This record gives sequence, structure tokens and C-alpha cells, in this order.
Amino acid sequence: MSTHSIAHRHPHPRSPNNTTRRALAALGIAVLGGAVALGLALLIGAVHTTATATTVVQTAPAAAAPSSPSATWAGVYAQADAGEVDITVQMTTTVNTPFGQHSEQETATAAGFVLGGNGDIVTAAHVVDGATSIRITFQNGTTRSATVLGKDDASDVAVVHVNPAALTLHPLTLGSSKALAVGDPIAVLGDPLGFDRSLSTGVVSALDRTIQAPNGFEIAHSIQTDAAMNPGNSGGPLLNTSGQVIGIADQIATGTNQFGGPSSSTTSTGVGFAVPIDLIKAELVPLEHGQTVTHAYLGVSTGETSNGSPGALVAGVQSGTPAAKAGLKAGDVIVAFNAATVASEGDLIDALAASKPGERVRLTVQRGSTRITLTVVLGTQPAQAPSS
Repeated sequence: MSTHSIAHRHPHPRSPNNTTRRALAALGIAVLGGAVALGLALLIGAVHTTATATTVVQTAPAAAAPSSPSATWAGVYAQADAGEVDITVQMTTTVNTPFGQHSEQETATAAGFVLGGNGDIVTAAHVVDGATSIRITFQNGTTRSATVLGKDDASDVAVVHVNPAALTLHPLTLGSSKALAVGDPIAVLGDPLGFDRSLSTGVVSALDRTIQAPNGFEIAHSIQTDAAMNPGNSGGPLLNTSGQVIGIADQIATGTNQFGGPSSSTTSTGVGFAVPIDLIKAELVPLEHGQTVTHAYLGVSTGETSNGSPGALVAGVQSGTPAAKAGLKAGDVIVAFNAATVASEGDLIDALAASKPGERVRLTVQRGSTRITLTVVLGTQPAQAPSS
């Protein structure tokens, strides 16, 4: 199975028509690879502005969900639609042709949501990566140019900023993804295939999935859903029945074709993934202030054990990394991280995600028939995952 970020790009910009404000296409489709690394926050020079003319409409707490599902989602849409924004991004790409390289302008559309009353907006980092211009469209059709305050390619989240003067802003309420259970109803709001301000519904299909981040590392604890996601949903809010944001739409699985190879389809397969809000909630304030968000780094490639025994198999150790300095070797099986049992590769990813750079940790390692303990001082993840 492969995954694609749910964005849609057009190589030649064109003006939106009256039917769809951004028939320019939903987010840019790009294959993501790897395992969650440090995403060096990118500050592009946005400056917060204050404006007394800004109106902030706080979302009222939602009433208990009615018995009718359609009534539930109609209320959620009425509550959340004004807080969702449409994002149009322009970027320059280099194209190889038989006559050499040349530059091409691409236009992509995506989604995001209003974070607060100061003009800050949350979207996915891959939406704004490489952007030469970013334009935000609000529910009433008002548009503003935006600049990136900060982004973290490791968690695939970005905060962009618009001048809030004379805007009526409708911030969405951040919920929690911690209590989600398989089968819980959820909705996705965004611009699938250019059809702006669309709502799709479904359930939580699975929890704690691992997906690939834009920088080649892995994002743990991702939410899998069967709610339809398509190019254009990237960066849009994943909502619970109270209209709270519990995740950010990120990727779809593309499966295989009838010949067993990768499918060329980049539309909904019923297997979509969202970055959980609890994973990035603590990052939002630093990103709003243009600060770098860091993540712990061990410096190994891992896999599952061949015989099915518990632990994370060390497939390789990068030279000069904390793992190499601590004496980890290819073929080792990590079975504990401090006091926590490591039963699988996913457990090691989770433990690293909960750690900080500079932290001293104890790894219990099975090396052949011998069990040893190694002390590792975790480093800071690089901006890009090392090539294998």
C-alpha cells in the first residue's frame, strides 16, 4: 500500500469560474515517504498585526448530538463551515524535458481552519512547502494573502497568517483525539477535487496508524477513517459530532491495481489518514511565534523481527548518530525503552515521539542470546530522513 498527500496541483494557473471558486484543483498530490524527523520550522517573515476592526465569533458549545445522523452533521456543518478556509498556493517547479529543464508555475488548492482571532490559520505543512504565494478564501468569499509563520514537516502541520483587519473570524474549537475509539463518527471538511466547502462523513476505522511525513520520517498515532478524502482535503479539519477539530486531513491510501502494482488512482479509496490534534496541539503556539519545533532522534532503521518475537529489529545504524555512539548494531532487537516494553517497531516509534532531544534513555537490547542495556543520549532529528 502506498499513500499520497491529498492535494491536487495544476501546472498552468487558471482563473476560477463561477461554479467552483477554485476549479484550480484541490491540494497538490505528492508521494510522502519515511519516518517523523525534526521538521525545522520555517519562518518566512510574517508579522502579526492587530486590528480593532477584527470581529471574532466564538463557537458556541454544541448541544448533545440528536438521534438523526443527518441532523447531527447538518448542525456540525452549520457550526464549523465558517471556520474552514480554502487555500490557493502557487509554486515554481522544475520540469525535465528532452530539450532540457524549464520552470513551470503550479497552482494548488487545499484547506485549513481558523485558529484564533489574530488571523492565524492551521493547515498541513506539505500544502505550503515550496509556496511562492499563499491565498486564503473565507466563507463569505473574502480573500487575503498569507505568509507562513512556522511549519513542522515532521508532524505535517503549518501555521500561516493573514491580516485580520475588517474580517469576521470564526475560530474552530480544538478537541482531543485521545479518547477516540474505533467506530466513532467523524466528518471531514475541505475542498475535494475543487468542490469547495464540502463535508464528508464516516467513522474512525483504526487508531495508532503510522504514516509517512513530508521529510521522510514517520508520524505515529495517526487516525484512519473511511470518510471520503480526495485531493483538496489536505489541511482541512477532521471533526467530531461536537464540531471540534480532532485531526488534520493528510493522506489517502492508493492500494494496488489488478496487476498487483501501485494504483494510479489518487482519489478516495475509503482509507484516509489524519494527523491527530493531540500530536500537534502543543506545537501550535511555538509555530505561531516562528519557533523551531524539534523531535528526538535515535538514528536507526527498524523493522519487525523475522520470527515474530517481541521487539523492534535494528535493520541499520546511521554513522555518527546517538545509536551508533551508544553501541547499537544491526541485528539487535530493542525490547525495552526505559521501563516501557517495546513489543514492536511501532512501540519504539511511539517512545521516541514522546521523548525530547538531549534526553538520556536506557535501551534493553537482545543481541543474539545475550540481553544488554545501553544508555543513549537522544539527538535532534535532522530536517530530512537519511537515504537508505
